Amino acid sequence: MITIELDHFSLEQICRSGQCFRMKETGKNTYVLIAGDRYLKMEQKGSVVDFHCSDTEFLGIWITYFDLDNDYGRYIDAVNPRDRYLCAAADKGEGIRILRQDLWEMIVTFLISQQNNISRIRKCIEALCMYYGEKKEAPDGMEYYAFPTVSALAAATEEEVRNLGLGYRARYIVSTAKSIDTGEISLERIRGMRSRRQAKEELMKLCGVGEKVADCICLFALHHMDAFPIDTHIRQVLEKHYKRGFPNRRYHGMRGIMQQYIFYYELTKDKV
Repeated sequence: MITIELDHFSLEQICRSGQCFRMKETGKNTYVLIAGDRYLKMEQKGSVVDFHCSDTEFLGIWITYFDLDNDYGRYIDAVNPRDRYLCAAADKGEGIRILRQDLWEMIVTFLISQQNNISRIRKCIEALCMYYGEKKEAPDGMEYYAFPTVSALAAATEEEVRNLGLGYRARYIVSTAKSIDTGEISLERIRGMRSRRQAKEELMKLCGVGEKVADCICLFALHHMDAFPIDTHIRQVLEKHYKRGFPNRRYHGMRGIMQQYIFYYELTKDKV
């Protein structure tokens, strides 16, 4: 187990931020995360976090995954003090991190996210994993399912996936998996693109991937921190609080983080 003290890090906020759908609270201050075929149990008390994994796994996987080498205090400090709305949003979600998640998993995840709520997205992803993912056992004896591979979903039929409750998204998922499996679209090539614009254009060649989904993938998988996904919540905020447009120039290189503060704030501001 690794115990570390972290500033601007909240398991609760990360879990509820709408970027990761296979992380859940299992007890007071206790969370479990499944990422790809990995299973991680975590506990947090104040700023002290316990990661139930080996030193090797923590150093090789989770530091990068949770972006722990990045100082998020500088993003909080960058918020314009005269922007009362964004100050409130950043204060509410100051423990959020932009996760470095698997590209393939994020493509499927955000295809599922379209016209969907967080609870249903979670259910759809778990159904897909249980049906097509490899069954695994965690060190604590818990059974779980790895995220399905490209080849597993490329071999699926649209009808099978639709029957799991995916609806019209089934066509997007199967078609996308086949495009990647045949080499028509290369995930390695997309990962290697330094330009967000190029990566976004390539992602939008996939069936069902529009601008918003591509921006989500760029932010949560490729870590293009300037990606700014616009959904209904964000659009309403822009119309109400930023009628002259969001101050993109001021937040260049960190717009995605500001988007997450706003999204989380809108998601949780009326909840205790």
